Amino acid sequence: MSITSCKQETQELSRIEGKQIAITDSLIGNPEIENFIAPFREHVNKDLDSVISYAPNTYTKSDGELNTALGNLMADLVHEQANPIFKSRSGHDIDLVLLNHGGIRSIISKGNITKRTAYELMPFENSLVVVQLKGKNILEAVNYLARAKRAHPISKLEITLDADYSLKNATVNGIAIDTAKTYYIATNDYLYNGGDHMEFFKPNDTVYVLNYKVRNAIMDYFVKTDTIKPVADNRFIKL
Repeated sequence: MSITSCKQETQELSRIEGKQIAITDSLIGNPEIENFIAPFREHVNKDLDSVISYAPNTYTKSDGELNTALGNLMADLVHEQANPIFKSRSGHDIDLVLLNHGGIRSIISKGNITKRTAYELMPFENSLVVVQLKGKNILEAVNYLARAKRAHPISKLEITLDADYSLKNATVNGIAIDTAKTYYIATNDYLYNGGDHMEFFKPNDTVYVLNYKVRNAIMDYFVKTDTIKPVADNRFIKL
C-alpha cells in the first residue's frame, strides 16, 4: 500500500496591467440604455430647472476682500434656516455662523434662481452641525479669520482689523466676546472635522448634528424668498 500526497502550490500575483480608456465623443452610446434612462433624466432636469427665486444682480464669492454679498447670504441663510431646528432641540439659539470661502462653488447669476442653482453652489453632501464652544475658542476662530485675510462667510460675528491686518475688535451680536461664556456656533461637518485647518472646533463641549444638509438649507431659503437681496456690509472690515 502506498500513500501519496499533493503539495499545494502557492499562488502569487506577479504583475498588474491597466489601460486608460478616455471618455470622448467617439464612444458610441447604447440606445437601449439611453431609452431606459431618458424619462428619469427628463424628470430630474425638469425638477432642477424649476424656478424658486430671483436674483436682481449677479453675485460671486470674489466681489469683496473680507466679506462678500454671496458669502454673507450663505452664512445668514444658514442661521435663519438652522436656528429654529437647533432651538427646538436644545432650547438655545445659534450665536454665530462660520462657513468657508472655498465651499462656495459657483456664482448666482442675475435672473431666475432654480433648484439647480443650489446644487451648483453646494455640490457636496456637507451637513450642518452646531458646536458648543467657550469664548476663548471663539477668539481662536477670530484670530484664524484675521490671519486668513479671506472672505470666509460669517453671520452674527463682527470683526474689525487695523491697517496692518491686526485684530482691533471682535463682537458676537454686537457684544464683546467673553472668554468664559459658552457660545453655539453653526458650521458644516467638514470644517468641524478640521477642514481648512479650522482646528479651533476641537476640543469642544458638545456638538449637535442637525441632519440638515447645507444644500437643503440653501434650497429651502430660496423657496421661501421671492427675491434675494444680499449685500456686502461691515461684518468683517479693515480700517
